[in-house]
Amino acid sequence: MPDLIWEIDDPQSVFLTFDDGPTPGITEWILATLDKYDAKATFFVLGKNVELYPDLYRRIVDAGHKVGNHTYSHQKGWGMPLERYIEDVDFANDFIRSDLFRPPYARVTPSQMRTVAQRYKIIMWDIISRDYNRSLSPRTCLRNVTKYLQGGSIVVFHDSEKSFRNMRYALPRTLEKCRELGLRCKAIEL
Repeated sequence: MPDLIWEIDDPQSVFLTFDDGPTPGITEWILATLDKYDAKATFFVLGKNVELYPDLYRRIVDAGHKVGNHTYSHQKGWGMPLERYIEDVDFANDFIRSDLFRPPYARVTPSQMRTVAQRYKIIMWDIISRDYNRSLSPRTCLRNVTKYLQGGSIVVFHDSEKSFRNMRYALPRTLEKCRELGLRCKAIEL
């Protein structure tokens, strides 16, 4: 199995990540919130959204954040032929141009992972907010993050309509908790 990056050896920093964008209205809110805290992050974007909203994608990059590939169309690898999955990943990279990759749902086959790992650094996470789960309260979403927050953590939020209620509550409070713990929020650079 290829190397998967679950956390980063940097005890002074936290690595906030946002999956599934860019999403109009939400991405701008995230960028403004990160800017308010002088925080940098990594956005694992969908190729189809970058194609639809190139100016919004450019704002992410121009603000000094990093981007990663999250496939073109948010494919689950399970049950999908290797060639078709890789084609979706590579097609996304025509728009994204990054050597970072995160598989949607973390649902990929070993052969898909091996093939992707030949061209990309696969970034996973050690903390997932579960902000996408509408049955969770915003407070529970925040607790999912802050309970485990420590230097080197890679935290997953989502840049989507479905996640916005929980993420809007949890993100500024997570940034406050990082400050309180003396942790910087940095983009992933490997």
